[in-house]
Amino acid sequence: MLVHPQFNPVAIQLGPLAIHWYGLMYLAGFLTFLWLGRKRIAILNNPRIDARLLDDLLFYGVLGVIFGGRLGYVFFYKASYYLGHPLEILAVWQGGMSFHGGFLGVLAAMAWFAHKQRLRWLEITDFIAPLVPPGLAFGRLGNFINGELWGRPADVPWAMIFPRVDNLPRHPSQLYEFALEGLLLFTLLWLYARKPRPVGTVSGLFLIGYGSFRLLGEFTREPDDFLGLLSLGMSMGQWLSLPMVIAGTFLMTRSLRRPA
Repeated sequence: MLVHPQFNPVAIQLGPLAIHWYGLMYLAGFLTFLWLGRKRIAILNNPRIDARLLDDLLFYGVLGVIFGGRLGYVFFYKASYYLGHPLEILAVWQGGMSFHGGFLGVLAAMAWFAHKQRLRWLEITDFIAPLVPPGLAFGRLGNFINGELWGRPADVPWAMIFPRVDNLPRHPSQLYEFALEGLLLFTLLWLYARKPRPVGTVSGLFLIGYGSFRLLGEFTREPDDFLGLLSLGMSMGQWLSLPMVIAGTFLMTRSLRRPA
């Protein structure tokens, strides 16, 4: 039986300054975004998207991730608590970020950026979609290192005990999501986006891919103890992912039917 190594969440301690693994995962995701973005610029050879634009995209994207991720967690997961303790919304160091909130935040940031640059919104989202999954993969590694977001009890040979939780063997769901939302989604999007595609199709594939993989992965992940399972035995993460699949299918279908 495997046992979680119980890593120290602090990667580097410099006196009073503590650098956490999770923060390093964010940094790795942002640097990978820039590295892959430059490769994508060379592949697309689109004069409207260059290295200067890429740096600005990362800046706006980071703002969208931070503000959207925090507000998404507040409203999607603990609205009643934070309504009673509004000042704690600012206490981001206590944890609490939502992918779906961060996703909405990035969409809003990209819409504003596209408006400023007089670009099509979907042209921007098509460009960044293949650059996002590596950041998701690093985030799931951070979850695994921290021993958080553990899986449901399981009897599979690779089940893992998380001693900080209990002595039950569980799915290492963080690693499942690392593989699905990170590596597999990146591979699908990168290969699909290497050739010119109708505007909106790459964004649609991202929505379908992430939503589907998250829906699947959540079946092995322990639901939040303060929420449990919701209607139809689905978690909050699954209910938030379902509209992504629907929207992605609509977007991709419409984009493929539109004349070139």
